[in-house]
Amino acid sequence: MASITLLSIPLFILKGAAIGKSPAGKDLYSAIHTWLHKVPGGLGIANVFACALFAAMAGSSPATCSAIGSAGIPEMRRRGYSPGFAAGIIAAGGTLGILLPPSITMILYAVAAEQSLGRLFLAGIGPGVLLVVMFAGYAVYRARKEYHMAYAIYEGGGEKSAYLLNEHFTLAQKVEMLPRVLPFLILLIGVMIALYGGLATPSETAGLGALLALVLIAVVYGIWRPKDLAPILTSTIKESTMLLLIIGMSLLFSYVMSYLHISQSAAQWVVGLALSKWLLLSMILLMVIVFGFFLPPVSIILMTAPIILPPLRAAGFDLIWFGVVMTIVMEMGLIHPPVGLNIFVIKNIAPDIPLKDVIWGVMPFVGLMFVAVFLLCFFPGISTALPDMIMGAK
Repeated sequence: MASITLLSIPLFILKGAAIGKSPAGKDLYSAIHTWLHKVPGGLGIANVFACALFAAMAGSSPATCSAIGSAGIPEMRRRGYSPGFAAGIIAAGGTLGILLPPSITMILYAVAAEQSLGRLFLAGIGPGVLLVVMFAGYAVYRARKEYHMAYAIYEGGGEKSAYLLNEHFTLAQKVEMLPRVLPFLILLIGVMIALYGGLATPSETAGLGALLALVLIAVVYGIWRPKDLAPILTSTIKESTMLLLIIGMSLLFSYVMSYLHISQSAAQWVVGLALSKWLLLSMILLMVIVFGFFLPPVSIILMTAPIILPPLRAAGFDLIWFGVVMTIVMEMGLIHPPVGLNIFVIKNIAPDIPLKDVIWGVMPFVGLMFVAVFLLCFFPGISTALPDMIMGAK
């Protein structure tokens, strides 16, 4: 636990809590919606973009779901979007929290795999953008389909859906919304420049991000009094304590597994199967998917890393690339039944949407994540090009 890299976890959690416990999520979403409302499915795209930006600041999937979903789901339903689609797009968008930097999950993977955290963060950007584009594309397709269905019902003498109502924002209203996004972009860009410009280590960057977030909510929202900061600090302490306790016990578990030669024996057994390179990868990812039904990403990484990483290294896989692929697979676990965490976060903020509708709403996004994993297998440069360009080839 005496790893300086782990110090960044409570600091990134503090940064996320400062943003999540303020009206920041609602403001971010409202500003993006104002500019995208004319695009077909623009409201759905606005939610995807808002989730991506918020995830890049908070680093937590449940926090992203809660912050953007509390504003986005009622707004989408008011404008005629089906409950399942509205819930699905927020649940899927929330998973970007563990892929886009700074990601707490990636911090743990970097520690477990003994890989460069900066390179891993950079490797997540390309696949993160790919998923944002795929989710936005599906939002356009689904919104157009629901629009045509609503129009057919109206033409047949049925009720006029809110889908068919035209909304208009003047240029002045759009420009007025920009200051709501600007502070968050400054926060995001400032942290990235500090980290990748070589100005600060990941732990120092986390401290800088937390400080900037606290200054931001104090200036923009007037949240600076002790009674206003109490929920933020309490939430940070609770989540940090929980995560660090899990990490500590998982590291103890890994140490015992290694000391008793269980990890080495399991790794040797897998290597002894003489599986082809890609069959080995497929088996491991299938195991991660199954674990994802029941366990959070933190537990999956810390429990499986000692067993799965040695065979993968022996097979010649780039562990940075695998970290990104594994993160996307764990994202599926967050929204895949029976125990997808984000599904229940959505159910909590929209209790009137049946669980069945939420589950069916997220399944297309699970399919899109499968497609993203296949693309990464065939085109690994999606993940590795940016870190190689900025930090040099390994």
